[in-house]
Amino acid sequence: MVIIISIKLIAIDIDGTLVNSAKKLTSGVRKTIAQAKSRGIKVVICTGRPLAGVQSLLEQLSLANQPDQYVISFGGAMIQATDGKQIALKPISYENYLDLEFLARKKQLHFHALSQNKIYTANRDIGHYTVYESRLVNLEIAYRTPEELRGVQLVKGMFIDDESKLSQAMQDWQPFAVLEKELVFTKSAPFYLEANAQGVNKGSALKTLGETLQLRPSEMMAIGDENNDLSMIEIAGLGVAMGNAIPIVKQAADVITTDNDHDGVAQAIKEYAL
Repeated sequence: MVIIISIKLIAIDIDGTLVNSAKKLTSGVRKTIAQAKSRGIKVVICTGRPLAGVQSLLEQLSLANQPDQYVISFGGAMIQATDGKQIALKPISYENYLDLEFLARKKQLHFHALSQNKIYTANRDIGHYTVYESRLVNLEIAYRTPEELRGVQLVKGMFIDDESKLSQAMQDWQPFAVLEKELVFTKSAPFYLEANAQGVNKGSALKTLGETLQLRPSEMMAIGDENNDLSMIEIAGLGVAMGNAIPIVKQAADVITTDNDHDGVAQAIKEYAL
């Protein structure tokens, strides 16, 4: 039995967590989040997407364009109020980008990098997962050579390719390991391997936001399903794994709720926060 004090902040991943398998927000989840908000609980979307990629969800949840509601984006690299005001940002360097681009070419993987408002790729043959990401996060794609990206602030990089090809490339980890002094790699989906500045993850961002709001980890709940949710589930006073979560997330969580096709987020909030 988990004993917790009053929850004042709920951090929620999007894909596989907040939305169902059809990428839709159900009425049950929406109503429960509205109840939490009405009680003064901060509901914080924690995602690998940029703010532009969560705007529609924020509007559906009545959280958009507000100075006292927050989003953790780019996998923890950025913290913003939903009105766009920046609280914290930790981007990758141009040298980091060059290293990642070179590694992608060596491994023959598609790769792109994201700024706050655009997806940049040096692949003339633009990968279909880059197109998918563009549609998902509502950012334009721009073809640029590495030289043309000097001076552009890039927040993160992403190796994006078919699951089997990406998994095979990761079997020889040494070329990635060489870069881990400055970068952290996170598998956020079967076809995504994300690269952020060292120290960036959802958990560290949640800790920073908590300090900004003068909230203790014990007053936070975090809900997720994938590897990139692990850090926030471990930091929060109550870590909740979705029923569809990968095994390592379920092992780390304090409790397991139902899956994302059965309103797992709503069930967890009702049981532990309301």
